[in-house]
Amino acid sequence: MTSTDEAPSATAGREAPSTGVTGVTGVTGVTGGMFRAAVTLHTVVVFGQPVFAGVYLSGDIGGLDLHALGADAASFLGLAQAIVGVTYSVRQRVWWPTLTSLLLVAAESVQYVAGMDGALWLHLPLGVSLIAGLAVLFTVAWTRPLRGRGRGGSDA
Repeated sequence: MTSTDEAPSATAGREAPSTGVTGVTGVTGVTGGMFRAAVTLHTVVVFGQPVFAGVYLSGDIGGLDLHALGADAASFLGLAQAIVGVTYSVRQRVWWPTLTSLLLVAAESVQYVAGMDGALWLHLPLGVSLIAGLAVLFTVAWTRPLRGRGRGGSDA
């Protein structure tokens, strides 16, 4: 209720965008934002891996060192993404971030070992699959509202 000399709030009467799910607004909370950031960093690093492999295949031996460093970074970021995914899943009671992140970590572990052992018959197609999987996860994470919790849609 406002008095005659008070202006109504700019947000009065506005509702958050609907997600099509009852009780869920289109507001992304803190852990949802952290999950998006983790997926984004992980995706950028993994998309760099074919570039480093291509540098090596073009004759620059230093490309192999960059590829190995990128593999270490991708593995670390995959684990970080899984931890953030678990945190988001526990807070929001949705399990797809945890399941997809753990599946990617498992595939990356096999990818890492195959690369170190020189099993290119497995390393190359699995790398393509990882890139495709991360592209889909990135798209879902950024186009689907990651619901927040608590008052005002924030899970802080």
